[in-house]
Amino acid sequence: MRVLFITSIYPSENKPAAGVFHQTQADSLKELGVKVDVVCPVPYTPKFLGVINKRYQEYLNQPLHYKWAGIDIYRPRFLAYPGQLKWSQPHKRFAKAVDRAIQENNLEFDVIHAHLAMPAGGAAAIIAKKYNKPYVLTLHGSDVNVYPHYSKGAMEAFRFAVRNAKEVIAVSGALAEETERLTGVKPRVLAIGINMERFEGADLDEQSKRAIRDKLGLPKDKKILLYIGRLVNEKGIRELVEAMKQLNDTFRLVLIGDGPLLQEVKVHPNIIVTGQIPNDCVKDYLLASDLFVLPSYNEGMPTVIIEALSLKVPVISSNVGGVPELFGEQKDLLIEPKSTKQIVEKVEQYSEGIIYTEEVRDSLYEKVKGKFDVKKNSLDLTFLYKQMQEKNPNNEVEK
Repeated sequence: MRVLFITSIYPSENKPAAGVFHQTQADSLKELGVKVDVVCPVPYTPKFLGVINKRYQEYLNQPLHYKWAGIDIYRPRFLAYPGQLKWSQPHKRFAKAVDRAIQENNLEFDVIHAHLAMPAGGAAAIIAKKYNKPYVLTLHGSDVNVYPHYSKGAMEAFRFAVRNAKEVIAVSGALAEETERLTGVKPRVLAIGINMERFEGADLDEQSKRAIRDKLGLPKDKKILLYIGRLVNEKGIRELVEAMKQLNDTFRLVLIGDGPLLQEVKVHPNIIVTGQIPNDCVKDYLLASDLFVLPSYNEGMPTVIIEALSLKVPVISSNVGGVPELFGEQKDLLIEPKSTKQIVEKVEQYSEGIIYTEEVRDSLYEKVKGKFDVKKNSLDLTFLYKQMQEKNPNNEVEK
């Protein structure tokens, strides 16, 4: 079985944390004997922009081809415009770059798997028609809850990607319901999951936790709150920073990631900013923390929450997307988005031992172990690939 991944984000030397959930799935499929090639186009960047903007410099430095964990990654260039997911949908330009990578590298594939509806899903529809191959589309969150609502053109691009897919997967039930409401297509629900062998339940004693903090250069005598993700407003970063101003000096907040709010969040003395880190280091930071916090305005099914719960690290998260279905009867632990007050209250309740009993941690761990093992979920995915390959329709694309 040969599968072509099409996506707009995937790890690289410049951005080792970008799209790690895609990598997790690709690695798991590879272990099952599936041949995976990844095409992840990069915006074409004039050299002068690389001089004045760090992000564009990263584009310039991106190699056209490299291997990541033994998988071939191709990064052809495509013409991109500022704010294109709002006003100038790029899936046709994206598809041309994908097609160029296929032809120049003689890539062969039986099934296409696109991650994120825009622009990868729309590009996959075009490539699927040209090569007469079926494609499956995985929806992750913002590609359903945010981007389609930018403009009429964005909604049309979203519906084009979803309605032309042979199979559509949503990583949570809430995401599947919203997709059906917007498009009339009901996705099947299948989370990517995590590598449970790496993120296994662990109750560390204080000595072991202090040793990990010492290795990471973190304070040993403070309660550490951890956030991992993009440093953008929609992730509730400003509310989280404001909460730190209201919490006492026994707390420290560690922010892992990059984004437009990077300089803004550095001003508080009780906040430690690491920038991006390799995915291999995530486990240590989770084990070193007392509490993981994700106060997003919207989410699909956040992989990092699953990783935290699998390590029995307490989590405070917003009551959005697929998070409440993950927490189930424990959803009273969740907060409403945009609420600094609730962040402070939950952190203090945790610190005082009011919430997150051992029974709660074990219950959430068992749920994660049962539903979010990437090996089990990848087996389900390979079965779906085989079904698609056997049927292999003519892929007539809807206008």
